[in-house]
Amino acid sequence: MGTFFEQFHKDAKCRARTGVIHLPHGDVKTPVFMPVGTNATVKAITKDDLEEIGFEIILANTYHLYLRPGSDLIEEAGGLHGFSKWKRNFLTDSGGFQVFSLAKLRKITEKGVTFQSHVDGSRHLFTPESVVDTQTQFNSDIQMQLDVCTGWNTERKEAEKALSITSDWAKRAKARWEEKRDAGYKGMLFPIVQGNFFKDLRDKSADFVASLETPGLAIGGLSVGEPPEVYEELLAYTAARLPEDRAKYVMGIGTPDYILQAVENGIDMFDCVLPTRNARNGSYFTHDGFLSIKQERFMHDYAPIDKECNCKVCRTYTRAYLRHLYKDQEILSAMLASYHNLYFLHNMIGEIREAISEDRFTEYKENFLRRFRAGDIK
Repeated sequence: MGTFFEQFHKDAKCRARTGVIHLPHGDVKTPVFMPVGTNATVKAITKDDLEEIGFEIILANTYHLYLRPGSDLIEEAGGLHGFSKWKRNFLTDSGGFQVFSLAKLRKITEKGVTFQSHVDGSRHLFTPESVVDTQTQFNSDIQMQLDVCTGWNTERKEAEKALSITSDWAKRAKARWEEKRDAGYKGMLFPIVQGNFFKDLRDKSADFVASLETPGLAIGGLSVGEPPEVYEELLAYTAARLPEDRAKYVMGIGTPDYILQAVENGIDMFDCVLPTRNARNGSYFTHDGFLSIKQERFMHDYAPIDKECNCKVCRTYTRAYLRHLYKDQEILSAMLASYHNLYFLHNMIGEIREAISEDRFTEYKENFLRRFRAGDIK
């Protein structure tokens, strides 16, 4: 299999680290934020713009693509890369979280999960093996195991059952993945740590997932409705249990404060829909917090969104014009805001890597958050 993850430098004051992930469609520098392209497209932004910003990997969703347009069609088109013409890396999630969200339309058993399509009401079965097969058809560079996600305030008995099923599914997924690798598939598999918010279950899951000796692993079951302080505590606790020689991925985080907490705990990868979702709702990331462009005070404001941002949106357009686009519901509003927010996070990650390499991540985090949380946008 060769070396999948290499650590370059660990900050002298915390667990933050830089490294590189070697993937079939190019190396990925870490830490890395992955834009979410649910339907093999990041909403309101082109693949050319993503390349221009500098992204090396994006995420697509197995559940949605399985239902429409279907894995057979995507395979026929040359996998996700041939279908979308995005030539860099794809990580595909298993669809487990989407099925978890369909509580009234699904049934989980040891075999797999039966669910009803939100598209046309048809019924389907996901098993650990079939989800590996589907992601192999996608030619995913990193694929995730099928897991059972539980929410905040789940009772212990339910959490224990979910963990038992998830662990069994991880073994089955790995066995099928190894068959696909033997047949020529080059993508990687990540199992997922679960256990809800019970530390002993997290211990058990982390030890089991590490024993599978996959190239990387993910921490699941966080950012599911818990208070921020609980998220921070369980993230730190779980991350500390994981082996240092694997790439570590926390699923579903995308705000600067959550990203910085993750990096501080040695996490290498993260993703979230928030930057583009916020963009479509007129909310911009800036060094001084979130800026809501819909506010009337920006009507005559001819400054850029963020004077310290060098993206083409900030170099070209004013707050007054961007507010006009949003208020008139112009499509360009979502496109420009999405570009800016993704550029902002990508640039922030670059600054984080530089700070780690110079053993000053802690100072960077404190200074960034002090200003970002103040929200003093003028």
